[in-house]
Amino acid sequence: MAHYLVIVESPAKVKTIKKFLGSSYTVAASNGHVRDLPKSQLGVDPENDFEPKYITIRGKGDILANLRKEAKKADKVFLATDPDREGEAISWHLAAALKLDEKKMRRITFNEITKNAIKASLKAPREIDMDLVDAQQARRVLDRMVGYRISPLLWAKVKRGLSAGRVQSVALRIIADREAQIDAFIPEEYWTLDAVFKVKGERRPLTAKFYGTEKNKMEIHSKEELDQIKQAVEATDYRIADIKKGERIRKAPLPFTTSTLQQEAAKVLNFGTQKTMRIAQQLYEGVDIKGNGTVGVITYLRTDSTRISEEADAAARAYIAETYGSDYVAAGSSEKKTEKKIQDAHEAIRPSDITRTPAALKDSLTRDQFRLYQLIWKRFAASRMQPARFETTSVKIAAGDYLFTVATSRVAFEGFRTVYTEADEEKEESNVLVNGLSMDSVLTKEALEEKQHFTQPPAHYTEATLVKTLEELGIGRPSTYAPTISTILARRYITKEGKNLYMTEIGEVVNNIMKQSFPSIVDVNFTANMEGLLDMVEEGKVAWKEVIRNFYPDLDEAVKIAEKELESVKIEDEVTDVICEECGRNMVIKYGPHGKFLACPGFPECRNTKPYLEKIGVPCPLCGGEVVIRKTKKGRKYYGCENHPDCDFMSWQKPSEKKCPDCGGYMVEKGNKLVCADEKCGYVENMKKEE
Repeated sequence: MAHYLVIVESPAKVKTIKKFLGSSYTVAASNGHVRDLPKSQLGVDPENDFEPKYITIRGKGDILANLRKEAKKADKVFLATDPDREGEAISWHLAAALKLDEKKMRRITFNEITKNAIKASLKAPREIDMDLVDAQQARRVLDRMVGYRISPLLWAKVKRGLSAGRVQSVALRIIADREAQIDAFIPEEYWTLDAVFKVKGERRPLTAKFYGTEKNKMEIHSKEELDQIKQAVEATDYRIADIKKGERIRKAPLPFTTSTLQQEAAKVLNFGTQKTMRIAQQLYEGVDIKGNGTVGVITYLRTDSTRISEEADAAARAYIAETYGSDYVAAGSSEKKTEKKIQDAHEAIRPSDITRTPAALKDSLTRDQFRLYQLIWKRFAASRMQPARFETTSVKIAAGDYLFTVATSRVAFEGFRTVYTEADEEKEESNVLVNGLSMDSVLTKEALEEKQHFTQPPAHYTEATLVKTLEELGIGRPSTYAPTISTILARRYITKEGKNLYMTEIGEVVNNIMKQSFPSIVDVNFTANMEGLLDMVEEGKVAWKEVIRNFYPDLDEAVKIAEKELESVKIEDEVTDVICEECGRNMVIKYGPHGKFLACPGFPECRNTKPYLEKIGVPCPLCGGEVVIRKTKKGRKYYGCENHPDCDFMSWQKPSEKKCPDCGGYMVEKGNKLVCADEKCGYVENMKKEE
């Protein structure tokens, strides 16, 4: 009787897949990658047409020995690693490491770990797709060349252990550019004016917002402008000038891609990108369902496609018709039309069986698994449903030459909102009165409510908004978003406080060096174009080594120039006037994981260290002490007083010696301007350029 070996990546999949296959199949796991470039050297030979040197990953010897033993016993070996570039490359490496005979080796892929999908994949085996493998090889070699050629320069200039990644460096720059925008942002004052009316025959008051004139919408920039408008509308009659009724449609959302799942899980569940991917991996590989054993409950989690298979689409529509009624079933297909190349071999992320509702699985899943599965299930169900329809009413109220407006919308048909509402769906206004208004309604003004506001700077990036930006700019792919963010967090180039991401001092130093010495590496368009080239390798249109041949000379030249610049700048520890109390030497400034600190130059005999409080030459506005650069526990930079905790002065922006000419308060630097720290004062002046 024939015997078959199926090799998967994860041990968790072994358990799930075993139960779908008969006794003639053995299922074993490679535990991810088995071969890689060596850690101790570049591992790519520029003199030999960039030939990569692959070695067995340390610790994988026993796994490979067991797999070889099983492969020898098998009549056929099925390589069933993940259905993407990386999975294809792992299959290729496995074939090489196990010295598999091409005649008895086949590649199979499946988008979900269900009995039908596994059986179908075994009926449609294929050869390893070398275009996919080569695209992965190109990415790995590019990343290795950037990391191993540039990192030593960072060690020489800043500190050992730092590293530069191709995609990570661009992500770091994107965050740094946003931080610079926020630091340079100067708030502008504006005002809003609401009119509160009593409507004859109604018990509730009606609130309308100031709009402007019939022809133009107006912004109110100052108290003076506001007072002029108030004066004009105080002494006039108010009347209904126009009532418009209409309908608004909100389309059903598309099913999740990797990027949109990470964004929505961050907003709704407060999951980091890595946590989302870890839990989604568990749901994909298989969970123990009471009465069913181990089952993969969602489809493959690394995808940028919104396509759904015909079978899954038909099953979802049948389920919706039966559960909610045929009126709720979507009319056509909902698929994202995009110019961008997507890996359309995959489907969107969806439940492997729509009838397996979140409620039915609740007792079989952990709390986090349940919450993520529920999000995926609801989003997929919603994507096959009718749009939501709203009846809208907008009213214009005339006050002399000016207009106030009020609008409301009422749900006419819930559609997909029966099962799912998006995290950022706008709150529907609920001025219930509006529906009872007519052109003859009599209005009596009860009050004018004014409010001062200030424009807000761009928001700090969160993991969700950074993923969205990386996707929009074409940087990275579904499998790279979470590792990119977790890498720059682990290196402490950025820090996470609440949901927000901030630059650390060490991150600023690395970003500045990269921008100065390797501008093309951290250029957004260059990196996006590189992703496009990798896609062309995957499509078989470009040879992978051609990409490397074109890239390497420029990198090599940039590294040599940077090395020459470093030779002329002797990198030595900066000596301070702070005396080491343990051995009497002058302490020096060094870089640690969170930035600068003071260390004794007598290391290792003397191991004394201290926090480094860098003075900026500005007296504290509260107590007259020195303002110093401090850092939060997580490494985010701010300005505080050297007399802390006795003095609690702190500022995120750099304070200036100059006092505000208008209010006498302290001023801070924002970009190339000096701004009064008191937002209500609002004084701004240009900074004088140093001669």
